[in-house]
This record gives sequence, structure tokens and C-alpha cells, in this order.
Amino acid sequence: MKLSGNIYNYLSSLFGEDAAAKYEEFIKGEPQKFLRVNTLKITPEELKVLLESNYGILSETIKEVPIALKIIDDKGIIGKTIEHISGYYYIQSLSSMLPPLILNPSEKDIVLDLCAAPGSKTTELSEMMNNKGTLISNEIQNDRVRMLVFNIDRMNIINTGVIHFRGELLSKIYPAYFDKILVDAPCSGLGIIQKKNEVTEWWSQERAKTLAELQTKLLVAAVKMARQGGEIVYSTCTLTIEENEMVLDTLLKKYPVEIQEIKIPFESNDGIVSYDDHNFNPELKKARRILPWQTGSEGFFIVKLRKTEEITAGQIPPYNKYLKFLNSKSKEISRQLDKLSLIFGIDANVWERFKFFYRKNDIFFTTNKWNDGTPGSFERIGLKFGTLDRNNEIVLHTNAAQLLGNEITGSIYELKNQDELKIYLEGGTIKKDTGNYGQYIVKYNNLLLGTAIISKAGIKSRFPRSKRTQEIQKEF
Repeated sequence: MKLSGNIYNYLSSLFGEDAAAKYEEFIKGEPQKFLRVNTLKITPEELKVLLESNYGILSETIKEVPIALKIIDDKGIIGKTIEHISGYYYIQSLSSMLPPLILNPSEKDIVLDLCAAPGSKTTELSEMMNNKGTLISNEIQNDRVRMLVFNIDRMNIINTGVIHFRGELLSKIYPAYFDKILVDAPCSGLGIIQKKNEVTEWWSQERAKTLAELQTKLLVAAVKMARQGGEIVYSTCTLTIEENEMVLDTLLKKYPVEIQEIKIPFESNDGIVSYDDHNFNPELKKARRILPWQTGSEGFFIVKLRKTEEITAGQIPPYNKYLKFLNSKSKEISRQLDKLSLIFGIDANVWERFKFFYRKNDIFFTTNKWNDGTPGSFERIGLKFGTLDRNNEIVLHTNAAQLLGNEITGSIYELKNQDELKIYLEGGTIKKDTGNYGQYIVKYNNLLLGTAIISKAGIKSRFPRSKRTQEIQKEF
């Protein structure tokens, strides 16, 4: 693998020929694999032990980023484990974990991920918020919305609403609304050539300049959507000056924002304040540029902004949909929740943590602290809770069961062997009469996999169809 001539020359002009040569040498190696641990479900230390004992996968913790594991030997199956499809971890580059850590949201913040798919940073933000409060994730591309929803479901994220909207226009719906915003902007990918060699085939400085126009619009929209005192993290996985310092310099000249000091737990470079004939705002020195070999991961640019003054904002337009949220005491759902409590041994007080809503016969739920004034604008809010059957009773969904986890103390079936596990994960029926019928939770080696309906015919899997497409490696 080699850098194209125009990329090599460009990097040499920015960082010197030694850096360009170092990058070219770096991309010849195999990309280092990392994973982000879903600390809502397991600790890094516990996952490290589990992966080694169950699959022979070797990893090590990373002092600088405690939520990450570095994979030493993945046996070629790190994306095929039961724990992966069950949301115990997300395969993600080390550098891309940093922007959410720099934004550092809490469950008390109203947070926006402006360019959210495929969901690595959205799910990380949610985990940092303890899966509580309000997180809104926007994505413009239809196919990427589906991937975003899939990963939200896989990681059992409940505090997130998904919007399908042009990010640069979203400020017309949410003027001066958010406490914290992540703008991980689409970019020319100059920092990820080791993983995506095709970048070398189409990259050009002109392409970078075109992308910078969109990035500027997205960042301006973010400023308009932030509250006074609100924080914005802008990040890209490219190294260009056009898509980073030039975008920010334009913003700083026109909008009331200031750059904040940030700390990166690895070697990194200051933002560039002068280049050729350009002299940028000297505060840009506070931005951080990570060159790929500095983390053994991807190249990234990260800067944190604070909105210092209010600016004139547009009006929230009317929307056509109406969504009625229910609490656990609402007459439309309280009886069904009581029935589920009896079936699964769930303390009735647990339901007070959530808000529920119907879409025809499907029921979804989110955190009781969810707070948004335009719920009709969303493709999805929270997770699927269940479906009403012909008797108007709720059949619990696998995603809901996984989220509830240890709150479920009854009606549990433990799979007996790997043959039963295979049938369950493929959505089939385990042909055995247990003598106990109705809704059940299914576990394997004490890992909660999902739900099933047990009858005389056997144990009918309700493992979600979307997850059955994933090839899953059983224990070694």
C-alpha cells in the first residue's frame, strides 16, 4: 500500500516529508483492532477475561482510555461472538473514541450527535450518559439511518431519538436548544487510509475544499442549536487544513464561539495557525491533530468550542405527527405492565423509570427523563418494548429483555447446549415440551440472549430477525 503522489506531496507541504514518509510506512502494516466496552453491561477487565476464556481472544486494557481494549489476537472472530451481537462491545478505532470523551456529556444534558451513523459515537455518548436523559442522533442518508438504528438496538440504547434530516438545516427545528453537540463531520478521510485504501484513489485538495463547504454549514448550524454556554466538539478523521483550521477560522470570524483547552491522552499536535499566505486565529493552537502513528490508530482532528453569546434563531416549524407518551400508571398500559411483572418477576417500581408509547400494535419505551418538544419529527425513539397480541397483552421484545437484564427474575429458560443455542440464534423452534408454557427469557451460560414463546410444540425463538443475519461464533 502506498500513498498517491498528490497525497504524499500534500502531507509533505503541511507536516514535512519525514511525516509523509512515516505515514506511508505506517499504512503498510495491518490496522490495529480496538473495541469499546459497553460499561452499562460489563467492565473492561471482565470482558477481557470472558473473551479469552470463551473464545481464546487475547486483549489488553489501555490506561489512557479505560473504556477500550486493544486486541492482541482476535482469532478472526471478534465481530462474531455472542457478546458482540448482544452489545457488550463495539469494534471502534481508538482515535474515534476520543471526541465523545472530550464532549463529556452527563445524563442532565440535552445532547445532539449531528452526523450520527453508523452509531459508534452515539452509543458511546449514551453510555457516558448512563443511558438516561435526552440524546438526539441525526443522519441524512437512508441506508445509514438503518445501520444507526441497528447499532442502537444492538447496544440496548434507550435514551436516544433518531432523526433523518439535513444537518445544516436542523437549526430551524432546534434553535438554542442543546447543552452539548458533537459534529463528527463527513470528511475526505485522510486519516484512515490504512483502513480504507480507496481514499488514495479519489482524494484531492479540490475534493477537500468542497467538503469544507458542507462542514462549515454543519458547524454553523451547531452554533445556532447550542444554548449560550453550550459546548460543541468538532471532529474529523482527516488531516487537511481545508477541512479543519480553515473551517474553524471562518466560524470564529462570524460567530460568538471560543476555543476551549482540551487534553488528549496521547501524543498530538497543535492546530496550525499559519500556512502559506494564511494566518489563522491564534486560538486554533488549542485544537488537537492526532497523526495515525501517534495512537497506532486513525488520524483525527478534534476541537472544543463554547458558545459565548445568544444569537437570533429561527422558529420551530409545525410538525404533523403527534406522539403520546405514557407513564407506568397510565390506564392505556398499566394493566399490561402488571401482567409482565407477574410473568417475569419484575418489581412494579421498575416501570417508573420509563416512558412508553404506541405505534399501532408496537410499543416502544425510553427513559422517563426524555425531554423533546418535537417527538413527531423522529424516525425512532428509544427501544422496542413489545407487541400487543390478539388478547391485548404485551409480548416482550428481546431488546427490552436485554435492557431489563437482572430485573427479570422469573420465567427463565437456560439453553442446555450449543445445539439449542444454534437453533435459538437462527430463530427456530427447539423441539421439546418443557411442561411450562408462555413467555420466557432465554439465557446461555448466564448471558441473557432474548425472549421466546414456549408451548407444547417447543421453544419458539424470538431472537430479532435483524440480528440473525450476523454470523456468530460459538465458544472454542
